[in-house]
Amino acid sequence: MRIRDHRKDDEPEINLIPLIDVILTLIIFFVVTTTFDARSVLKLQLPKATGEAATDTTRALSVLVNADGRYFVDDREVLRDDVESLKATLAEVAGTDRERKVLLRADARTPHQAVVTAYDALGQLGFRQVMIATAPQTRAPGKKQ
Repeated sequence: MRIRDHRKDDEPEINLIPLIDVILTLIIFFVVTTTFDARSVLKLQLPKATGEAATDTTRALSVLVNADGRYFVDDREVLRDDVESLKATLAEVAGTDRERKVLLRADARTPHQAVVTAYDALGQLGFRQVMIATAPQTRAPGKKQ
């Protein structure tokens, strides 16, 4: 009885199914972990005011307070709404730079206490240059100012 060697007949092949699975997993991972622009996620209705727009906000630290009183420091959400959590996030994002300007963007429907809490946290950490973002006041048609 003669035994044939089957290894000589087998041609090497590349199985693409595991490769496709890995690529699809990577695509899903990158889509889920992509940072989104804070302006597209948060819909803020800024309070109206008259005055001149600030010219130098390039290095400003952005603190957002939405209508529900939730805080966002640059692109990071503060998990709790107490002063200590806000201070910890501010210190983590800003580092040791207390001379950095802060742009406080609070929704017009935000509870007043949330804005005071943000000011309190900024003051306790030593930030002294705090700007408030507002929307330009719209004129009613036919009225002169």
